[in-house]
Amino acid sequence: MRKLLIAIAFAAGTLTLSASPAFADQAPVYTGLLSRVAVSGYDPVAYFTDGRPVRGTTEFRITHQGYEYRFASAEHLAAFRANPSRYVPQYGGYCAWAVSQGYTASADPTNWRIVDGKLYLNYNDEVQRRWEQDIPGHIRNANGNWPSVLSR
Repeated sequence: MRKLLIAIAFAAGTLTLSASPAFADQAPVYTGLLSRVAVSGYDPVAYFTDGRPVRGTTEFRITHQGYEYRFASAEHLAAFRANPSRYVPQYGGYCAWAVSQGYTASADPTNWRIVDGKLYLNYNDEVQRRWEQDIPGHIRNANGNWPSVLSR
């Protein structure tokens, strides 16, 4: 009987695995591996108020659309809570240049720019320089690619 139960469990697992797609869609918000913390734990409001990236703390955090956002102060948390869409990075915090090229890549929160009141993150210094060569064009391309790049 035990062998029969093991065989059934194995067969069920095999069927489940074979029914899964080869590549799952990517999450709509970039987080590190095995994490649900957005913007790598940086305070998204600080970019707008302090003009620089500032690490958030677990003392001031909120879950928004299934992802944790952290803040440096209660005031920043309250500002985010009042209007999250004003502060969340564009393209789910993925690299803006990569999205403009039709794919996703991680982003470094220290490579950022606010354009027309929106926060954009990029992969590294070199990619940031490429992105800055034609910001309006890259934003236009990225807007056209988003969110379909998540399923490529």
